[in-house]
Amino acid sequence: MLNKSRYAISGAFALATLMTLSACAKNGEKAAGEANVVAATVNGTPISKKQVDFIMKQQAAQGMPDNPEMRKMIIDNLALATLASQEAIKKGLDKKDETAEQIELQKMQILAQAFVEDYIKNGAVKDEQYAAEYEKIKASTSGNEFSARHILVEKEAEAKAIIAKLKKDVKQFESLAKAQSKDPGSKDKGGDLGWFDPRTMVPAFSEAVGKLQKGQFTQEPVKSQFGFHVIILDDMRAKVPPTLEQVKPSLTQKLQQQNLKELFEDMKKKAKIEIVGAASASASASAATPAAAATPAASAAPVTPAPEVKH
Repeated sequence: MLNKSRYAISGAFALATLMTLSACAKNGEKAAGEANVVAATVNGTPISKKQVDFIMKQQAAQGMPDNPEMRKMIIDNLALATLASQEAIKKGLDKKDETAEQIELQKMQILAQAFVEDYIKNGAVKDEQYAAEYEKIKASTSGNEFSARHILVEKEAEAKAIIAKLKKDVKQFESLAKAQSKDPGSKDKGGDLGWFDPRTMVPAFSEAVGKLQKGQFTQEPVKSQFGFHVIILDDMRAKVPPTLEQVKPSLTQKLQQQNLKELFEDMKKKAKIEIVGAASASASASAATPAAAATPAASAAPVTPAPEVKH
């Protein structure tokens, strides 16, 4: 548990770190938000309550408790980050090309994520989009679903012997299932499988169930990769699609991602993107080492990840 409190200067912690670096660069000047409550100061540089709240929210999402001890630990880590960043600025490390590039990349990623979150919050899914997706769900929810029981055995002779007993007294099905079935999921329930969509079963099983009438059992063993089944159909009914309200949360997530993807594609089409240095460097490398061309991914530079859609 203690290891979870050691915050790296990346990911969720990146925003707070960038805020701290900005505060250091301003040498303790007040931030734009005058009303922002200060949780601590480090050599005059404020650590805001908003920074602490931000990290606490991230940690709480991972199951960490929101209590005074945890907040004290967060402040301690932010204080250490502030001290380290202050020393880095004194040494001029923030001016080094590599450091400046990393800071700029973090800033870009944070802004991109903020854009995505703002879009998700304010970019409403249109009613006609919900309607079109819901029609697809209804179309796929066709046919019947079944309530059945089965007895699974290893050998065909065993299944035939069970069928012979059922022909004399079908009421034995439950006791025979409990005594002889090899299916651990249904054995103790007398072979009961509950309600199911036949498409979720292996083909041989689905085909056999589809031929039965209510109360009938298979007159011959049904072979599958699991063994031999004896099946009895208890009931059947037309499948009822879920209501729009039931599926709306998952549809919202799907459509938001779809809309966001389309938005990015449109933005990319309208933008003027010219690949110059990276392309020529890659071409030179390929020309110099033709053998490496077979596995380009192995030597490719890290790619900045796309903004994440959060819900």
